[in-house]
Amino acid sequence: MRFRPFGFLVWSFLLLSLFAGAGFLKAADEVANDLGHQIERYIKSLRADGKIRRSERTAWVVYDLTTETKLASINEDARLQAASMIKPYLALAFFHRVKAGKLVYGAKSRRNMELMIQKSDNDSTNWVMAQTGGPAATARLLEANYPDLCRRMHLVEYIPKGGRTYRNLGSAADYARFLIRLWKRDLPHAEEMLRLMALPGIDRLYTRARRVPEGTQVFNKTGSTAMCCGDMGILVAEGPDGRDYPYLLVGIIESRVRNGATYTRWISSRANVIREVSNLTYLAIKERHDL
Repeated sequence: MRFRPFGFLVWSFLLLSLFAGAGFLKAADEVANDLGHQIERYIKSLRADGKIRRSERTAWVVYDLTTETKLASINEDARLQAASMIKPYLALAFFHRVKAGKLVYGAKSRRNMELMIQKSDNDSTNWVMAQTGGPAATARLLEANYPDLCRRMHLVEYIPKGGRTYRNLGSAADYARFLIRLWKRDLPHAEEMLRLMALPGIDRLYTRARRVPEGTQVFNKTGSTAMCCGDMGILVAEGPDGRDYPYLLVGIIESRVRNGATYTRWISSRANVIREVSNLTYLAIKERHDL
């Protein structure tokens, strides 16, 4: 058989490309696995130091929207207090009805929606929920039309006076799926929901997260009660090539006891835990995309 140097070179190139690709995928997997382990080690160290009580539960999801890869998943299916992280779901239910021609998104509803998402105003939240029939009817609407986003959701109450909402529940995995579909513009009035979630405010993903670069875009909703500290959101990092590299982070810390007298100190310290996880997440994204 006569030797064909050109064919040999082609096959060599293909084999090298295959191995190089496999190496790249392995490296990406290692970054993903390492991030999950880093978060777990960090939370364990806080428990060992008594900075997070052993009775407190945490849940985390990190997802790279650029490559559609989950980078961390810790207790993602645990059903935990939703607090104000339920509010983007209420916006979704409202906009679903708007798309169906059953509601109008006018000046009054826009103002209440902005107050609900940006300021976490509970009166506006209850107004929005009332437009879709109250907690039970809103839950049925969401479960019927968006079952993949509501696998662990438990929507049963208006926000009580004083904001002590402890009965509405959700999971980090549900919030992550919500954010993925929102970013893909696969939800009604997604652009408006993104605008609402990008309105200025103090968050736990970017604000005072020292490693996250200044100017990073954030689309988020925090959740705070005397028993829950959380944030769910999308961050958009800018690369040296001028491209955007979006990723999402969901972090929830739930206490089994109500931190009434120590609320301010408790919520502040747990918010800083989420900020540190956000720092770790950005560093992983930076390594993954050579930012």
